[in-house]
Amino acid sequence: MAPMPRRKNGFTLIELLIAMVLIAILATIGVNRFWSVKDKALVGAVKTDLRNFASLQETYFQKNYNYAPTAAAIVDFIPSPGVTLTVTANAIDGWAATAAHSSLSAATWCAYFTGNAPAEAPATRHGVITCN
Repeated sequence: MAPMPRRKNGFTLIELLIAMVLIAILATIGVNRFWSVKDKALVGAVKTDLRNFASLQETYFQKNYNYAPTAAAIVDFIPSPGVTLTVTANAIDGWAATAAHSSLSAATWCAYFTGNAPAEAPATRHGVITCN
């Protein structure tokens, strides 16, 4: 009887390629989920800054009997890193503002308006922060 040939230890090329393809697919899924979670966190930072600014605007109004014309006029307001807040309308009876993050696409921003200020897209309801 002839001796059986010895099998070499290790993996075949096909087995290694299949393992690499599976790892690549899993990595792609993980990266996509990471970016979507990161974008949600950045939108959350923008919303938080608008909420804080709205509170500070009311405090400013109590002291000065008008709303601040710019975000820089409110000394206590410090936006999150990368967030730009712009007052788009300012009147004695209301104000509107938009905010965006530099790491988000240009098509993503949030808006807020209150009082008789004109609605700033995408906000459609008085006192509600809305993002697109």
